[in-house]
Amino acid sequence: MTDTADPSRLADPPSGRPPGVPLLARPIVVALACLVVLAGLGWVYLGLMVAGMASAGTPGGGMAGSAAAMGPGMGLFDLVTGGVPLDGFAKALADAICSPSFGHQAGFGVAGIATLAGMWAAMALAMMLPTAGPMILAYAEIAATAERRGEAVASPVALIAGYAGVWLLFALVAAALQAALTNAALLDPAMASASPLFSGAVFVGAGVYQFSPLKFACVTRCQRPFPFFLLRWSSATAAVFRLGVRQGLYCLGCCWAMMLVMFAVGVMNVVWMALLGVVMGAEKIAVTTRFSKAIGVVFLAIGAWMIGDAVVAHWPLARTG
Repeated sequence: MTDTADPSRLADPPSGRPPGVPLLARPIVVALACLVVLAGLGWVYLGLMVAGMASAGTPGGGMAGSAAAMGPGMGLFDLVTGGVPLDGFAKALADAICSPSFGHQAGFGVAGIATLAGMWAAMALAMMLPTAGPMILAYAEIAATAERRGEAVASPVALIAGYAGVWLLFALVAAALQAALTNAALLDPAMASASPLFSGAVFVGAGVYQFSPLKFACVTRCQRPFPFFLLRWSSATAAVFRLGVRQGLYCLGCCWAMMLVMFAVGVMNVVWMALLGVVMGAEKIAVTTRFSKAIGVVFLAIGAWMIGDAVVAHWPLARTG
């Protein structure tokens, strides 16, 4: 297929697939395999990290064998695991993932930042890659149609690599931000928020962003992947990689504020990771921006409640002082 392929031809219903095409050469199969494997590895990595931290406990925190200290809702993780500490190979693997023990340090070196970046990269794979599923499969469907006609296509791997590259860069920024917040005592040793006012401010900021023009522009692009690919179709791998980067930037513009909500609910709070992943995925398959606005209202309400509750809790002390 040439870079000037007629979009209307690509959108036509496919004809029968020529016999003898290897399964792993089929764009849709490759796309699905990448989505399942990479997102699955991300969740496994995060699960082992949470279990390892819960088993080790935090200094003076008394959380050994429990994940509840990592944020609201994490008691569900204890129910799933039964609160049983890791042992054997699983413990050794979790210790390797969590070393150096960045959650227990006051400062961060290069190794600590690298470990944090690895954690945020796993979060990006686990949370963001599934939300990009419709976009990636849209490309794979068009590529499969072209391939059935005997035309050259670039593998969906190039698209996924470009998309993931954007979020890997975000992981580095988020790791540096987490180190700064920890040094400022806004995150505790379990990587949960140490200040209700800080948590409330994060929710309010995320809620306000839900109503911004940039948010609407990005989420609208995320909701319509087919026109994007049809108008910019290319069979060159480098060009498809760049398309993945562009889609990653749209996704980043859509979802960065919701990703930072993890600082408010606990960076290692896998319950909220799953919840926010579902919300961001639902945003991208919606046909309007009403859902985004509704989420903004919810975030603003949560933030206002957190801030109000913190102020009321400290009001008697302020008055008697």
